[in-house]
Amino acid sequence: MSPTASHLLELEDRVVARNYTALGPPLVRGLGPHVWDCDGVCYIDCLAGFSAVNQGHCHPAIIAAMHAQASRLGLVSRGLHNDVLPHFGELLTSTFGYDKMLPASTGVEAGETACKLARRWGYDVKGILNDKARIIFAAGNFWGRTLAAVSSSTDPSSYGGFGPKMPGFDVIPFDDIPALEAALDNSNVCAFMVEPIQGEAGVVVPQSGYLKAAAELCAKHKVLLIADEVQTGLGRAGSMSHAQWSGVRPDIVCLGKALGGGLYPVSAVLCDAHIMDVIKPGQHGSTWGGNPVASAVGIASLRVLLDEGLCENSRDVGAFMRKELQTVQQRHGPKLTDVRGDGLLTGIVIPPDVVHGLNAWSFCKALLKYGVITKPTHERVVRLAPPLCITKEQASKVAHAVDCALQKFS
Repeated sequence: MSPTASHLLELEDRVVARNYTALGPPLVRGLGPHVWDCDGVCYIDCLAGFSAVNQGHCHPAIIAAMHAQASRLGLVSRGLHNDVLPHFGELLTSTFGYDKMLPASTGVEAGETACKLARRWGYDVKGILNDKARIIFAAGNFWGRTLAAVSSSTDPSSYGGFGPKMPGFDVIPFDDIPALEAALDNSNVCAFMVEPIQGEAGVVVPQSGYLKAAAELCAKHKVLLIADEVQTGLGRAGSMSHAQWSGVRPDIVCLGKALGGGLYPVSAVLCDAHIMDVIKPGQHGSTWGGNPVASAVGIASLRVLLDEGLCENSRDVGAFMRKELQTVQQRHGPKLTDVRGDGLLTGIVIPPDVVHGLNAWSFCKALLKYGVITKPTHERVVRLAPPLCITKEQASKVAHAVDCALQKFS
């Protein structure tokens, strides 16, 4: 007899750290945009592993690649060469148009790597005095939970109680070009790291032309533009690189999440040789980064995105979903104040104190009853980010679930 949901939840509470507030019953199976819980209930997954499952759950091509490589050769570390990493590097760099990639495992590791590259470039190339380099971040950013990542955060739940913060980090308002220009008036600044769309902050989309203006300012001041595309890239916002789709070629790009196809932790940093080559052997590493299984999974994950037209589907179905949700918004008046996003990254905003008991968390719990799984991002925004293989019919079901769940609050 299989363990019950209550038994599994009690066991997890007893033996696993409580660093997440999880929603819903334990899940046991996934396929495409769907997941099933231990009672056999099917849901449309609008969380998609925080956008790590862009290709859909248990994609057979990625599973096959992972199984074939794991059966042949697993980890050998970067202290030795392997026969898969070169092909992964070739596909990734040619897809995004950069000279080199540095493989890693997690998105936050990619962000840390980008910061180290930028600092080293600042000292070796820009001529910043030792230990004086500064990196600018946008308020509302989220790129992980390491000490460096939380040091750049403006969310007290991320940085509170974990000080002292990493030195050399400055934070300015997001989508504010005058603030960036003022911050760049400091010869010690080596980089500006920014998300093209702020996902965890509540799917905050900047004004048109923001990234382009930021790139021009960075070039003027000899500062590297780092695009954190761990969430917005790889089709989530409708293109392989949302920055490049916006007409900008960042100096450094951070990728992760969906690079592992929802099956293996794979991340990478991309840049041209004149930046990447400031890091010399022995100065940076990653035990699991670029291992044969990760490389095989990365190749398969990229090919699925490219060969199955998932970027195009993200743009098409994402626009359709937002249109459906805007119709729902019109029916429910003040209960929803905004529907925003790009591709299949959508945020719906629930205002405070309009209906008793209605907030992002209670709304996500209500959505569960109508077969949709997601989670809040902050108190008033629900992020809808399903696998990119979702169809318009399934997107309509999501919008219908939002409609039905809102009717429960009056």
